[in-house]
Amino acid sequence: MAQTKIQHEKRQVTSFIILMLLWEAGSESIQYSVLEETDSGTFVANLTKDLGLSVRELAARGARVVFKGNRQHLQLDPRTHDLLLNEKLDREELCGSTEPCVLPFQVLLENPVQFFQGELQLQDVNDHAPEFLENEILLKISESSHPGTAFPLKIAQDLDVGSNTVQNYTISTNFHFHLFTRNHSDGRKYPELVLDKALDREQQPELRLTLTALDGGAPPRSGTSQVLIIVLDINDNTPEFAQEIYEVQIPENSPIGSLVITVSARDLDTGTHGELSYSFFQSSNQVIQAFEINAVTGEIRLKKMLDFEEIQSYRMEIEALDGGGLSGKCTIAVELVDVNDNTPELAMSLLTSDIPENSPETVVAIFGISDPDSGDNGKMMCSIQDHLPFLLKPTVDNFYTLVTDEALDRENRVEYNVTITVTDLGTPKLKTEHSITVRVSDVNDNAPNFTQTSYTLFVRENNSPALHIGSVSATDRDSGTNAQVTYSLLPPQGTHLPLASLVSINADNGHLFALRALDYEALQAFEFRVGAADAGSPALSSEALVRVVVVDDNDNSPFVLYPLQNGSAPCTELVPRAAEAGYLVTKVVAVDGDSGQNAWLSYQLLKATEPGLFGVWAHNGEVRTARLLSDRDAPKHRLVVLVKDNGEPPLSASVTLHVLLVDGFSQPYLPLPEAAPDEAQADSLTVYLVIALASVSSLFLFSVLLFIAVRLCGRRRAASVPEGHFLGHLVDVSGTGTLSQSYQYEVCLMGDSGTSEFKFPKPIISNFPPQSIRREGEETISFRNNLDF
Repeated sequence: MAQTKIQHEKRQVTSFIILMLLWEAGSESIQYSVLEETDSGTFVANLTKDLGLSVRELAARGARVVFKGNRQHLQLDPRTHDLLLNEKLDREELCGSTEPCVLPFQVLLENPVQFFQGELQLQDVNDHAPEFLENEILLKISESSHPGTAFPLKIAQDLDVGSNTVQNYTISTNFHFHLFTRNHSDGRKYPELVLDKALDREQQPELRLTLTALDGGAPPRSGTSQVLIIVLDINDNTPEFAQEIYEVQIPENSPIGSLVITVSARDLDTGTHGELSYSFFQSSNQVIQAFEINAVTGEIRLKKMLDFEEIQSYRMEIEALDGGGLSGKCTIAVELVDVNDNTPELAMSLLTSDIPENSPETVVAIFGISDPDSGDNGKMMCSIQDHLPFLLKPTVDNFYTLVTDEALDRENRVEYNVTITVTDLGTPKLKTEHSITVRVSDVNDNAPNFTQTSYTLFVRENNSPALHIGSVSATDRDSGTNAQVTYSLLPPQGTHLPLASLVSINADNGHLFALRALDYEALQAFEFRVGAADAGSPALSSEALVRVVVVDDNDNSPFVLYPLQNGSAPCTELVPRAAEAGYLVTKVVAVDGDSGQNAWLSYQLLKATEPGLFGVWAHNGEVRTARLLSDRDAPKHRLVVLVKDNGEPPLSASVTLHVLLVDGFSQPYLPLPEAAPDEAQADSLTVYLVIALASVSSLFLFSVLLFIAVRLCGRRRAASVPEGHFLGHLVDVSGTGTLSQSYQYEVCLMGDSGTSEFKFPKPIISNFPPQSIRREGEETISFRNNLDF
């Protein structure tokens, strides 16, 4: 509470300082005058000359004329900014009997805010003629009246003021009276009839005269009333009031019929000459409309409810007339007491409903307040709600400016409902409230914001072109065009990725599309940046990272690296008959270009000459003997190994192996079973090869000469072998598909030419690529019927 009070006092001090500064800045008053009833659009003044500002400056600063209330009496010419009449003005309607008739106004410059005080004085024209309230005035005069006796007559009413109101009265020519024009204390003129010659009732019981009222206009206007004079018998005493002047106060808004005062006069005569009647005398039209008098009792009561704001006081003449025609007069002064019966009024001069955000000290509204009451009843306080970013600044003559107290942020709050409360200091306090809605207009101060700093999209390879692969999304806290987001692909930096041929983006909704089919084996993943820009001025933008991961599809069959299949001549693996169960015959090595489970390979024995003799390990492709070999087993075996991946659906490849059971590795000639014309020739060729290998090995150990002799002998025994080479690598392969380093014998037989090849033991290098294995399989080191060192 203490902090709030301190802030409130600071605001009051600030407002007071601003009020004093603005009052000094706008205290110079400019005065203009114009005749009432002048046509609308009439030139009043050259405002640019009087204010010392150019037309361009007045237009740029939003000059306008402000009057109290809702009526706009003056206007500015939009081209020249001259001050013109906005409508015909009736002085009597606007000011009544008040003289001079001054209409205050302000010239308001909106940006920056500045006030100039002005006054428009309405000059009266003689547009009303004097008018008597009665067409006939009855005057009773005793025949005993002496010459020189004065008899006041009722006055005429004229709504004009000054010289245009009633200035003189005249009476028609007669032998008994002349007329004087007298002045009341309030300045009004009234006629007074003076007796010149004594009246004789027997000769002339009544007289009829014409009373004329003249105003001071040019030309003068006039009004007439008939004066009927009745001559009475002798009446010795005139009625007399106890007081010449009665003063009374009455609250405004008193109900109709309320007693104002009771007047009483007395007459010493008796009979009809002592009977009195009361009436208004020389009273204005306002009095006649507001009050009524009881002719018998003298009670004066309200005829209508009185309004202090219209008329503050009334003055009336009361006449007491006896039956003999004599009268006495008194004056009653009625003063109205103000009651707080008018709520304060607020007139909006300027209202800016849309305020740009981030603009401090922006004028929202300019308005004036008023209260027709007087005293404390007419004093006012103006306030708005607390905890709003607005400030009320008093300016001049009960004008206030509503400005922003700080920069507004549309993203935090779009609009404010400001209630301006005007409270008077009367008892009881009356107040009026005026609510305005202030909308905060958008300024492009927020860049688009992606919902994620990075996006990861997964696309299965072999997709169809123009496939929708995902979306990016950015939002902008601004509104309207400032929030319209456009998406684009940013040029790749530091890479030669052909982004334009890979993906595209919908500029309106951020949908991403793959332009062509992606191949996991060629491109596993790629990254690019996406930009989002708004349509504001200047445009603001942001960017996000997009990573596209190509998901592998099972589109590659397993590829057998070993043993190589060279046309129709598969390699033959030699297995000693003494081999025990689990003997490693060879290892099938295969790879798969896919990844993940699509590249997980499994091996199985699809076909075998003698089932149960050999087996294939499912996980590493090793071909091993399933049991102990015996002499009863056939020497030649054909195995078909199936290599299958784990994809969906699974893909596979097969490889054919020939296994030859031998008693040793010294046979020089190993016939290929399929190459022999019949089974007998195949058996003899195998025996010859074994014998030849054993002989060559033995001779090589003893002497070179013997070795040469054996070689010459081998040439004579050459047999035809089929075209192509037969490559057999007896290697050990690890579970990952790489070859281990070991030494094996390779023996291949060609079935058409009859020649044999023998390869010395050599190391097999691990981790060789498929291309190298293929080239190695094609390049055999042949000893065609000869041996070179």
